Amino acid sequence: MKILLVEDDEALIAILTRNLAAQHYVVDAVQDGEMGWSYGSTFEYDLIVLDLVLPKLDGISLCQRFRAEGYTTPILLLTAQDNSTAKVQGLDAGADDYVVKPFDQAELIARIRALLRRGSTQPFPLLTCGNLLLDPSTCEVSYGGQPLVLTTKEYELLELLLRDSQHVLSTDEILDRLWSSEKFPSEATVRSHIRRVRHKLVAAGAPPDFIATLHGRGYYLKALEPGADIEAPAFNARFSSNEPTSSRHSSSGDSSAAIDILSEALPAADQALSARLQPESQQQYLAFLNETWRTTQPKCLEQIGILLQALTDLQDDRLSRQQQTQAQQAAHKLAGTLGIFGLTQAMHLSRQLENWLCSSEALHSKQADLMQTLAIALQQEIANTQTIRSSQLPGGLPLLLVVSADVEFNQSLVPVAIDRGMRIKIAPNEMALVEEPLPDVILFRFPPHALDEPDRPDASELWQTLQAYVHRYPTLPILVVGDRGELSDRLKIVRSGGNFFLESSVVPDQVISAAVRLLHSSNLSARVMIVDDDQNWLHMLPTLLKPWGFKVTTLADPQQFLTVLQAVTPDLLVLDVDMPHINGFELCQILRSDPDWQRLPVLFLSVLTDAASQSQAFKVGADDYLCKPIMGIELANRILRRLQRVRAWAS
Repeated sequence: MKILLVEDDEALIAILTRNLAAQHYVVDAVQDGEMGWSYGSTFEYDLIVLDLVLPKLDGISLCQRFRAEGYTTPILLLTAQDNSTAKVQGLDAGADDYVVKPFDQAELIARIRALLRRGSTQPFPLLTCGNLLLDPSTCEVSYGGQPLVLTTKEYELLELLLRDSQHVLSTDEILDRLWSSEKFPSEATVRSHIRRVRHKLVAAGAPPDFIATLHGRGYYLKALEPGADIEAPAFNARFSSNEPTSSRHSSSGDSSAAIDILSEALPAADQALSARLQPESQQQYLAFLNETWRTTQPKCLEQIGILLQALTDLQDDRLSRQQQTQAQQAAHKLAGTLGIFGLTQAMHLSRQLENWLCSSEALHSKQADLMQTLAIALQQEIANTQTIRSSQLPGGLPLLLVVSADVEFNQSLVPVAIDRGMRIKIAPNEMALVEEPLPDVILFRFPPHALDEPDRPDASELWQTLQAYVHRYPTLPILVVGDRGELSDRLKIVRSGGNFFLESSVVPDQVISAAVRLLHSSNLSARVMIVDDDQNWLHMLPTLLKPWGFKVTTLADPQQFLTVLQAVTPDLLVLDVDMPHINGFELCQILRSDPDWQRLPVLFLSVLTDAASQSQAFKVGADDYLCKPIMGIELANRILRRLQRVRAWAS
C-alpha cells in the first residue's frame, strides 16, 4: 500500500520511511505543503500523513484543500502541538486521526493500519482468497497452511492483489501503487515479480493460474471452483468473532471517529510492539537512529542559533514579526525532532520556548533573559548528546553487556536481568571494542589471575578492553566483579575507570541490582542550575564545569527562579547569597517548603566567608557551602559527591 508523507523534518522522514518500509508500505516523501498537494492530487495514495507546521502551505490548509476538492483518502496529522485546540482544528479540517510527537512507532503503525482498514472494502485484519492467507499485522503469508517466504516487493504485490481482488490490475496501476515516484521501473519488472510469486505459490500447492493474466488488461487472483477449497479450520476460527465491517468513512473529521480508530488499533499495536522489541531488530534500529542523529544534531544546533538570535534581538527591542515566526517554527521543529530520538528533557524545553513565542502578550524584552536561559540549556542538552541509547526510546529496554568467560556466572545472570527489565549480551574476554549497539551499562568479570598477573595475555586483553571503553565512552557506567577485594585490587580498578566493585561471592540478584543502580545514575544526567546575579561569574562557570560533563543552566534574575526550575528540573542547585529582590537563603526556604523540591540538593557558593552566613545557610536547608573564588575541580568534586550520595540513598 502506498503512503504520501508530507513532512519537513529530514530526520523524521528518514525514520518514518524506514519503519513504514519495514511494514511493507511504499512511501513518497515531500517537504512542503505545495509539493504535498502536487503529489496527492496527481498520484493515487492509500493514506496521507502530514505535519501540521509546513513551509508554503500548512497542514490544516492542505487538509482542507484535499477535502474541498473531494479527495476521500484517509489523512493522519502529525504535530508537536499537544493541545486540544490544535486537535480540534485538525479534525474539523477533515483529518481522520491525529498523533502528537513524539509518538511510539508501534502505536503510529497501528493507527495507520486502523485507518487503512476503515477505508478498505475489506476491513478484516486478515486477507484471504481460497487457501491463500495474508496477515498484514504480522506480514505472514501462507497457502493451505504452508508459509510462503517472500521478498518485500513480492509481499506487497500479493497484498495489492488480495486487497483489490475484484479488479484486474494493469501493469501501470501496479507500478504506481508499489513503487515510489522516485523509483519507477519498467513493465518488465512487474512481469518478473509476478513470475516469481507464481512459482512460490505453485510450490505451496496453488494452481499455476492462481495469479491469472487477462491479456492486454492486467492481472487478478483467480478464485477456485466451488467445492475445491481445502478445509482450513484455523482460518475459519479467526473469522468467527463477527467483527463489524466498516465502509470508507466520510471526511467530516468528527472526534468520535478518531477515538474509534484508537480502540481498533490496540491489538495491532501489541503485535507491532512485540516485533519491535526483538533484540536483533532493536539493535539495528538503534544503530540506524545513531547514524541519523549524527547528521541531525548539527541541524538542531542550527535551529538553536535561530532561536538565540531572535532572543538577542528581543532583548534589544528589534525583533521583527518574521523573526518571531521563524523562531517559533524552529522551536516547534526541535520539539518534534528531539522527541523522536527519546530526548525528553530537550523536547520539553523546546515546547516551553514554542509556547512563549506563540504568545504575543507574554513576548516582551523582560522575558528575553529567561527564554535565553532555557535556549542555552537546550543547546547544551543537544550538544552533549553524542549517543542515543536503547533505554531512551519509548518501550526500549536497557542493554547490559557482560564481559566474562565464566559460563556458570553468565548463565546465572540471564534470568535475573530479564526479570529486572534488561536485555543482556554475553561477550568473551577477547572481544573487540563494540561499536553498535552501545550498551547502557557494562559488567566485567575478573578472574583471580587477572588481578594477580595482569601481564598474562588473557588478563592483559581484559584490562585493555576495560580501558578502551573508559577512554572511548567516559560516561558509560562500568561494574567490576572480582574474586578478591584487596585494597590494591580495588585501587587499580578505580584508577582504570571502574565505577563499582563487587566480590564474586555476591548472588546474581545483587549483581543485577548494582547494574540497575549504575544505570539509573547514568540516565539521571547531571543537570546543574546556578542562580547568581554576577554575570561574569555565570559566564565562567559552565566553562569551569564542562570537563565533568555537567549540563549547566545559569540564571541571573532570581524572580524567574521557579519558572526556570520547573523547565530544567535540575539534579542539583547552586545558589548565591546576596542577590537583588530575593536572596539565596529565601530561595532555599521556598524549596524546602515545597514537597516536590524539598529533597533537591542545594549548594551555596558565596563571597561571604563569615560563620554566621554559613550557619544560616545550613539552617535554611543547605547541603553544602563553598566560598568564592573556587577552582573548577573543587566545585565539580563537591557536586559529584553530593549527587552520588543522593542517588545511593534513592536506590
